[in-house]
Amino acid sequence: MDVRSIVDVEPEVEHNGTVPVWYLVHPREMHALTEGGSLELVNEFEVAAGGRVFPHEHPTHEFYFVMSGRGIMTVADEDQAVGPGDLVYIPPDTVHSLAPTGGGAIHCFCFAVAVKGAGEINYSTH
Repeated sequence: MDVRSIVDVEPEVEHNGTVPVWYLVHPREMHALTEGGSLELVNEFEVAAGGRVFPHEHPTHEFYFVMSGRGIMTVADEDQAVGPGDLVYIPPDTVHSLAPTGGGAIHCFCFAVAVKGAGEINYSTH
């Protein structure tokens, strides 16, 4: 499972030395992997305490960035604890789910890149 934590990243200075940037994915790092795809979605979501994201898969490269709360991320058959500042990469067509831990909700920012030629995805059932 590819989980990158912001706490492990040293900032780089960008824009003529005016802005520190903490890269979790460097420019063009995923270019070959996502070539021909398109931005499918960008959203924020929250899973309430005691809840769980229904295990699902779709033809996208998906990224969850944990903004607050803690949880267990499941990708394929692998579980990993995640918390604020973690970026989780979910490969296309890989079953994944997320469940909060610690008694509270987990709040994430999500974006996905559809694979080349992917049709419309019904997220209400996936």
